[in-house]
Amino acid sequence: MVRRPVAWVVTFVLLAEAVFIGALNWFLGVVVDRQDMSLAGLDPSVMATSSKIGGVVFGLYFALCALVALLVAIRDRAPAGFGRVLLISVAVVHGLLGAFAWGLVGWTAFLFMVVVLGLVVLLLMTYDRDGGPQPAAPGGPAGRDGDPKAEAGPAAAPGAAAVPAPRTDRADEPRDGGEEPPQDAVPAQVSRPVPTTP
Repeated sequence: MVRRPVAWVVTFVLLAEAVFIGALNWFLGVVVDRQDMSLAGLDPSVMATSSKIGGVVFGLYFALCALVALLVAIRDRAPAGFGRVLLISVAVVHGLLGAFAWGLVGWTAFLFMVVVLGLVVLLLMTYDRDGGPQPAAPGGPAGRDGDPKAEAGPAAAPGAAAVPAPRTDRADEPRDGGEEPPQDAVPAQVSRPVPTTP
Protein backbone atom coordinates (compact mmCIF):
# COMPACT_ATOMS: atom_id res chain seq x y z
CA MET A 1 0.00 0.00 0.00
CA VAL A 2 1.34 3.42 -0.98
CA ARG A 3 -0.12 5.41 1.90
CA ARG A 4 2.46 4.75 4.60
CA PRO A 5 5.56 5.31 2.41
CA VAL A 6 4.14 8.66 1.30
CA ALA A 7 3.53 9.62 4.93
CA TRP A 8 7.11 8.70 5.86
CA VAL A 9 8.53 10.69 2.92
CA VAL A 10 6.44 13.74 3.86
CA THR A 11 7.67 13.41 7.45
CA PHE A 12 11.35 13.43 6.49
CA VAL A 13 10.96 16.21 3.92
CA LEU A 14 9.10 18.51 6.33
CA LEU A 15 11.58 17.79 9.10
CA ALA A 16 14.50 18.59 6.79
CA GLU A 17 12.77 21.81 5.76
CA ALA A 18 12.25 22.77 9.40
CA VAL A 19 15.95 22.35 10.16
CA PHE A 20 17.04 24.09 6.95
CA ILE A 21 14.73 27.11 7.27
CA GLY A 22 15.48 27.56 10.97
CA ALA A 23 19.25 27.34 10.41
CA LEU A 24 19.14 29.62 7.35
CA ASN A 25 17.21 32.39 9.08
CA TRP A 26 19.41 32.14 12.16
CA PHE A 27 22.53 32.37 9.97
CA LEU A 28 21.15 35.42 8.15
CA GLY A 29 20.41 37.06 11.49
CA VAL A 30 23.98 36.46 12.65
CA VAL A 31 25.39 37.85 9.38
CA VAL A 32 23.26 40.99 9.60
CA ASP A 33 24.27 41.50 13.23
CA ARG A 34 28.02 41.08 12.64
CA GLN A 35 28.22 43.08 9.43
CA ASP A 36 26.12 45.89 10.92
CA MET A 37 23.92 45.97 7.80
CA SER A 38 20.90 48.20 7.40
CA LEU A 39 18.00 48.11 4.98
CA ALA A 40 16.04 51.32 4.32
CA GLY A 41 17.27 52.80 7.60
CA LEU A 42 16.18 49.89 9.80
CA ASP A 43 18.14 49.09 12.94
CA PRO A 44 20.56 46.17 12.29
CA SER A 45 19.87 44.62 15.70
CA VAL A 46 16.11 44.66 15.02
CA MET A 47 16.66 43.01 11.64
CA ALA A 48 18.90 40.34 13.16
CA THR A 49 16.44 39.60 15.97
CA SER A 50 13.51 39.46 13.55
CA SER A 51 15.38 37.03 11.30
CA LYS A 52 16.19 34.75 14.23
CA ILE A 53 12.62 34.82 15.56
CA GLY A 54 11.27 34.09 12.09
CA GLY A 55 13.63 31.15 11.76
CA VAL A 56 12.51 29.70 15.08
CA VAL A 57 8.80 30.20 14.31
CA PHE A 58 8.93 28.72 10.81
CA GLY A 59 11.18 25.90 11.98
CA LEU A 60 8.73 24.95 14.73
CA TYR A 61 5.82 25.21 12.30
CA PHE A 62 7.39 22.79 9.81
CA ALA A 63 8.48 20.51 12.66
CA LEU A 64 4.89 20.38 13.94
CA CYS A 65 3.64 19.52 10.46
CA ALA A 66 6.30 16.78 10.27
CA LEU A 67 5.04 15.45 13.61
CA VAL A 68 1.51 15.23 12.22
CA ALA A 69 2.78 13.32 9.16
CA LEU A 70 4.77 11.03 11.49
CA LEU A 71 1.64 10.21 13.51
CA VAL A 72 -0.22 9.48 10.29
CA ALA A 73 2.55 7.12 9.19
CA ILE A 74 2.67 5.30 12.55
CA ARG A 75 -1.08 4.97 13.11
CA ASP A 76 -1.93 4.46 9.41
CA ARG A 77 -5.01 6.62 9.84
CA ALA A 78 -6.16 9.80 8.15
CA PRO A 79 -5.32 13.07 9.92
CA ALA A 80 -8.27 14.73 11.62
CA GLY A 81 -9.00 18.04 13.26
CA PHE A 82 -6.04 20.32 13.90
CA GLY A 83 -3.57 17.94 12.23
CA ARG A 84 -5.53 17.98 8.99
CA VAL A 85 -5.66 21.78 9.08
CA LEU A 86 -1.88 21.88 9.57
CA LEU A 87 -1.23 19.63 6.56
CA ILE A 88 -3.57 21.67 4.35
CA SER A 89 -1.89 24.90 5.49
CA VAL A 90 1.60 23.56 4.78
CA ALA A 91 0.44 22.58 1.29
CA VAL A 92 -0.80 26.14 0.72
CA VAL A 93 2.50 27.55 2.09
CA HIS A 94 4.49 25.44 -0.35
CA GLY A 95 2.33 26.64 -3.22
CA LEU A 96 2.97 30.27 -2.28
CA LEU A 97 6.69 29.67 -1.70
CA GLY A 98 6.92 27.97 -5.08
CA ALA A 99 5.34 30.98 -6.78
CA PHE A 100 7.81 33.34 -5.10
CA ALA A 101 10.78 31.01 -5.66
CA TRP A 102 10.19 30.98 -9.41
CA GLY A 103 11.03 34.67 -9.69
CA LEU A 104 13.52 35.05 -6.83
CA VAL A 105 15.57 31.83 -6.79
CA GLY A 106 14.94 29.86 -9.96
CA TRP A 107 13.11 26.91 -11.41
CA THR A 108 14.91 24.34 -9.22
CA ALA A 109 13.48 25.83 -6.00
CA PHE A 110 10.08 26.09 -7.69
CA LEU A 111 10.28 22.42 -8.70
CA PHE A 112 11.18 21.36 -5.16
CA MET A 113 8.25 23.30 -3.69
CA VAL A 114 5.85 21.80 -6.22
CA VAL A 115 7.10 18.27 -5.46
CA VAL A 116 6.57 18.78 -1.72
CA LEU A 117 3.13 20.26 -2.41
CA GLY A 118 2.24 17.20 -4.50
CA LEU A 119 3.42 14.84 -1.74
CA VAL A 120 1.29 16.54 0.91
CA VAL A 121 -1.78 16.55 -1.35
CA LEU A 122 -1.15 12.89 -2.22
CA LEU A 123 -0.97 12.05 1.49
CA LEU A 124 -4.31 13.74 2.14
CA MET A 125 -6.02 12.18 -0.89
CA THR A 126 -4.89 8.59 -0.34
CA TYR A 127 -6.28 8.54 3.18
CA ASP A 128 -9.51 10.29 2.18
CA ARG A 129 -10.16 7.73 -0.54
CA ASP A 130 -10.23 4.80 1.91
CA GLY A 131 -12.14 6.60 4.66
CA GLY A 132 -15.87 6.90 5.28
CA PRO A 133 -18.60 4.49 6.34
CA GLN A 134 -19.16 1.42 4.20
CA PRO A 135 -22.71 0.91 2.83
CA ALA A 136 -24.69 -2.03 4.17
CA ALA A 137 -25.56 -5.01 2.00
CA PRO A 138 -29.05 -4.95 0.43
CA GLY A 139 -31.65 -6.65 2.58
CA GLY A 140 -30.02 -5.77 5.89
CA PRO A 141 -31.79 -3.99 8.72
CA ALA A 142 -33.01 -0.48 8.03
CA GLY A 143 -30.80 2.42 9.00
CA ARG A 144 -27.57 0.46 9.50
CA ASP A 145 -24.50 2.26 8.12
CA GLY A 146 -26.70 4.94 6.62
CA ASP A 147 -28.18 2.72 3.90
CA PRO A 148 -31.62 4.14 3.05
CA LYS A 149 -32.41 1.22 0.72
CA ALA A 150 -32.31 -1.39 3.47
CA GLU A 151 -35.50 -3.29 4.09
CA ALA A 152 -37.69 -2.36 7.03
CA GLY A 153 -37.93 -5.85 8.47
CA PRO A 154 -36.49 -9.34 8.06
CA ALA A 155 -39.73 -10.74 6.70
CA ALA A 156 -40.02 -8.21 3.90
CA ALA A 157 -39.44 -9.74 0.47
CA PRO A 158 -37.88 -7.66 -2.31
CA GLY A 159 -40.67 -8.28 -4.78
CA ALA A 160 -43.61 -8.28 -2.39
CA ALA A 161 -46.01 -5.36 -2.58
CA ALA A 162 -48.35 -4.29 0.18
CA VAL A 163 -51.97 -5.25 -0.59
CA PRO A 164 -54.56 -2.87 0.87
CA ALA A 165 -57.37 -4.37 2.92
CA PRO A 166 -60.68 -4.56 1.04
CA ARG A 167 -63.24 -2.02 2.08
CA THR A 168 -66.65 -3.29 2.96
CA ASP A 169 -69.49 -0.91 2.24
CA ARG A 170 -72.31 -1.18 4.69
CA ALA A 171 -75.82 0.03 4.13
CA ASP A 172 -75.89 1.94 7.42
CA GLU A 173 -72.62 3.83 6.70
CA PRO A 174 -73.28 7.52 6.27
CA ARG A 175 -72.63 8.86 2.77
CA ASP A 176 -72.70 12.58 3.49
CA GLY A 177 -69.46 12.76 5.50
CA GLY A 178 -71.13 12.66 8.92
CA GLU A 179 -69.77 10.74 11.86
CA GLU A 180 -70.30 7.03 11.97
CA PRO A 181 -72.11 5.67 15.02
CA PRO A 182 -69.82 3.62 17.29
CA GLN A 183 -69.93 -0.11 16.77
CA ASP A 184 -68.47 -3.04 18.60
CA ALA A 185 -65.33 -4.56 17.26
CA VAL A 186 -66.72 -8.10 17.74
CA PRO A 187 -70.41 -8.67 16.87
CA ALA A 188 -72.48 -9.95 19.77
CA GLN A 189 -73.75 -13.51 19.48
CA VAL A 190 -77.51 -13.87 19.91
CA SER A 191 -78.75 -17.07 21.57
CA ARG A 192 -82.29 -18.37 21.48
CA PRO A 193 -84.24 -18.42 24.74
CA VAL A 194 -84.25 -21.76 26.49
CA PRO A 195 -87.70 -23.04 27.51
CA THR A 196 -88.13 -23.29 31.22
CA THR A 197 -90.32 -25.74 33.12
CA PRO A 198 -93.04 -24.45 35.49
